[in-house]
Amino acid sequence: MTKPSSRIDQRKAELRREIIDTAFDCFAEKGYHATGIADIATRLGIGHGTFYRYFANKRDIIDHVIDEVSGRIFGALDQNMEPESTATIEEYGDLIDRISDSLGRVVREDPRAAHLLLFHTTGIDDELTERVYGLIDATEILMTRYLEHGVRIGYLRADIDTVNTAKAALGMIVAGLIAGMRTPDPASMSVYSHAVRRLFIDGVRTAAR
Repeated sequence: MTKPSSRIDQRKAELRREIIDTAFDCFAEKGYHATGIADIATRLGIGHGTFYRYFANKRDIIDHVIDEVSGRIFGALDQNMEPESTATIEEYGDLIDRISDSLGRVVREDPRAAHLLLFHTTGIDDELTERVYGLIDATEILMTRYLEHGVRIGYLRADIDTVNTAKAALGMIVAGLIAGMRTPDPASMSVYSHAVRRLFIDGVRTAAR
């Protein structure tokens, strides 16, 4: 038989999860500054006091929302997508397709994630802005590793500026995210991904490959 305390703890965890998810909805729809604790509590059907038993304030909860978003993004890049997993330009192209599909799935399953990161979080305060920039930096570092590995193996050009090429690639991804939010059509996103893949592969591959 389940102990009462266990059921209580489970319900607390569920409610905490529900508060985060409801806040996620409100922030994505109205923006952080236009959302009040009352909006979150009313939509969820709880009192202000209940909210404050779980979170200190609105700023506290946005940190948990960002944790959720970044976890989904990096969770989409599993161990089969490590930079060292490719040995040929064909495998590199397949890897780009898998990464594109995985990130696209994150956006399609929950459009709030990209909307929140791209349009709301950097205008809240300096600390959160730096945190989002840190997420961007981490992504650029990972993309740089993909390029550096290809250069070492020899299927990517030796004269690539890996750091700035990674920045350019991330810019293409962001452009795709914005296009996907404006026109959430999987077919259109697939066409865009194919165009980016062709541009990126043809631009960085060695001439002999």
